[in-house]
Parts: sequence; C-alpha cells; structure tokens
Amino acid sequence: MTDHSSAPAPLDGPGAPLQSEAAVLAEARRRSRRSFIGLGLAGLAGIGGWRWLISQPADEGIPRPLRKVLDFNSRLSQAYFKETRLAPEFARSRAKTPRENGDVGLDGDVDPATWRMRVQGYGTGKTQEFTLADIKALPKVEMTTELKCIEGWSVVVHWAGARLSDFLAHYPLATRSGRPADPLNPPADLAPYVGMLTPDEQYYVGLDIASALHPQTLLCYEMNGEPLTSAHGAPLRLVTPLKYGIKHLKRIGTIAFADSRPKDYWAELGYDWDSGH
Repeated sequence: MTDHSSAPAPLDGPGAPLQSEAAVLAEARRRSRRSFIGLGLAGLAGIGGWRWLISQPADEGIPRPLRKVLDFNSRLSQAYFKETRLAPEFARSRAKTPRENGDVGLDGDVDPATWRMRVQGYGTGKTQEFTLADIKALPKVEMTTELKCIEGWSVVVHWAGARLSDFLAHYPLATRSGRPADPLNPPADLAPYVGMLTPDEQYYVGLDIASALHPQTLLCYEMNGEPLTSAHGAPLRLVTPLKYGIKHLKRIGTIAFADSRPKDYWAELGYDWDSGH
C-alpha cells in the first residue's frame, strides 16, 4: 500500500512536473485572495448600483428605473389581456384553503344580515345599497382557479358567486345612460374604471372596466363549498383570477365608477397598478 497523504500535487497538465507542498499552499492562497478580491469588487459594484438606484428621482413612491420596469410589465399584461382569455380551471378535488394573507380592512366581524354593498352610479351621484340576498339572486357561477400571490406562492381554490358583469347588466350603474354594461358590446358611455373599498375604506383597489367585466371576475360569497370566513372577506369579496391576489379585495363595502384610475392600496406602495399576470 502506498501512502499519498504527503505527496505533492500535480500542475494542471497530466504530464506536468510535480509541485512541492509549499508551492501548492502558496497557489491556494493566491487563488483565495483573487477570489476574495473578485467577490469584493462584485459586492462594491452591487452596492454602487443600489446607491445609484435609490438616488434616482422617485416616481409614484419608488425610484424611476424600477417604475419603468413595473410600467413595462403593466403594459405587457394589458396587451395580453382579452375578454376571451380565461384563467385555467382545475379539478375541484385540487382546491385548498389559501393563506389568510392581509387583514387591512377586515377589522372585526360583519353580520351578513346587516351588511350592505353601496354602489355609486356612474355620473349620477346617486348611491344604491344591496344585500347579500340581492347578490345571491343573480346566476350562481362556480370555478376552480389558481389564486396567485405577488409574494410568489399560489393555491387552487374553488370559488362561487355572481359575475360582476351580471350584476352590472341587471343593475346598470356603470353607464351614464343606464344602459346595461354588456362586455361584448360595451356602451359608448360605459365607465372606463371601477374602484372598490372595504367598509372602513382602509383597503381599496382599482380595475379597468374590461377586467371588471371579465367572465371570471366574481362577487364571491363562497370558498371551497362554504360561506366565506371573516379572514377571507365575508360576506362578499372580489375574485379576479387574471390578477394577483392583491387585487382580490376582501369584504366589499363600496363600488364606484370613475373616468381615471381609482386609487389602489398596493399601487400607492410601489406595485404596478394593473397587477395582471
């Protein structure tokens, strides 16, 4: 048996002469210093890049270069959006309960019997109130789609409720003339945007009207075959599966129509307003 523990290491080539142990250690130290210097320079470049980034003028709350990236993503999402493009549906057996992410606007429980959804008519200044029974009287739609969180996780959920488009067809509050909001033949005086707020107005989202009238955008009152829990937006929440979960407003309090983009909770914190995927 030959002991190789103290044998000198070879150079790079298979036929090259052997080095002494001291030479090998010296080479290892040299390479380590070179690697350390390289990593250090890369780190300094990263720090410099970050300092440059945060030194740029702010645009809607974040550095302008990041805003340009988010705006590009938003334009891409809008270009990809079509009324006929549907989010994939899954077998109901795959449905699970999503995380209880976010409790802004969910202060305390709400009695479904006394809850009311307030809808401000477009251009009329008038507000109508609706009960949960009013929503449940509309055609019930069920779908099993993927809820995607902007944090990177997703889960398949079975939802049930009424299409927002059916609600606005039955209660024509999104047009100045009172014509139904037909998504396939939208009236000329249809509001371009819709905003939604929780009853306490602490959480709010904005949608373009095409997204609001999408056939998979629901006024949802059931999740996985059961009434919504308080943490998931009882008694009524928004579900719109072509958008990230930050747009799925829990516990609808008020719906209003607008000529310009309504305020949006996460857009004010730097995320892109569209939030489509």
